[in-house]
Amino acid sequence: MSRTYRIRETQLLPVTLEQAWNYFSNPDNLQHITPPALGFRVTSEPHGHHIYPGQIIEYKIRPVLGIPLYWMTEITHVENHRFFVDEQRYGPYSLWHHQHHFRETAGGVEMTDIVHYRIPFGWLGDLANNVFVGRQLKELFRYRTEIIPSRLNGSSLT
Repeated sequence: MSRTYRIRETQLLPVTLEQAWNYFSNPDNLQHITPPALGFRVTSEPHGHHIYPGQIIEYKIRPVLGIPLYWMTEITHVENHRFFVDEQRYGPYSLWHHQHHFRETAGGVEMTDIVHYRIPFGWLGDLANNVFVGRQLKELFRYRTEIIPSRLNGSSLT
């Protein structure tokens, strides 16, 4: 069995809690905050512009050599303006549990992502994590840290 890995990233957003929540709880915005090189695309039919418990979201992603992978997540928990959780139901990981937390601060909103994940294939999965998966996930969050402020300025909010 492979290890369970954990990523925790926190970012301060210079917006109101309402603006942050409205942006991040809209599945349509996911592809705008994912590095273009991953070829990420939401493929499921929209079910409104805000997440809800039980919502299934389907994607195509091209994380390795441009090979398309199908990924399905379920929004399992939502507490408006505080947090939501997405969990993989089908896809590249043997475990994917992603918590999104929002907390109002004097400077705006502190957003914290906590991801627990496991890669299949035992020691080969651990090797894959050490060679590229872990780095790719860190790059995804680095990209988000850079791109999110510009996405949240005025007209980019949806």
